[in-house]
Amino acid sequence: MSVTVYSTPSCGYCTMAKNYLRSKGIPYTDVNVAADRAKAEEMVRKTNQYGVPVLEINGSIVVGFDRPRIDALIGR
Repeated sequence: MSVTVYSTPSCGYCTMAKNYLRSKGIPYTDVNVAADRAKAEEMVRKTNQYGVPVLEINGSIVVGFDRPRIDALIGR
């Protein structure tokens, strides 16, 4: 399973999403879009929006901390 979380350090929902993935035992790559302009642009290209968190789970995009969608994509 491939999971990437596009986030910023000051985003409370980002922290909640990452904590949720950890609680489910799901490893993920955290991308700080506040510090990495290229990754921020990549996120915008994929989603057409600037808000975080954005999760990419096996190629599917989840905008925001959408627990039911995350569960469906991680199979939990």
